Amino acid sequence: MMTLPMGIEHFLTMLLVAALPTGIWRIGAVFLARRLSNQSEVFEWVRFVATALLAGVVAKLLANPSGVLALAPLWGRMGAITLGFIAFMLCKRSVFVGVIVGEVIVITSVYMTAP
Repeated sequence: MMTLPMGIEHFLTMLLVAALPTGIWRIGAVFLARRLSNQSEVFEWVRFVATALLAGVVAKLLANPSGVLALAPLWGRMGAITLGFIAFMLCKRSVFVGVIVGEVIVITSVYMTAP
């Protein structure tokens, strides 16, 4: 019989308890989404809500940064938002590209102002 390393049972239990509820909803969403058109009002609404949530998180981080982000100067955070938005618009409204450009600008501003 194979024995697990000490404490791994707790890790596996936490993984199962955390992943199972999320996985059930994701699998359900996949089956539900198969019946919907990409151009449907439901998909459009979901896209709008996701974009609004991302905008809200970005605004909160800009106005009241915490943790390591608080080390970034205001000009770095504002530049990240501005250049991230420009990249978003130039790259066919790609949220991924906008977020990556913003992250690079913030990280660069922290390194530039580090003592």
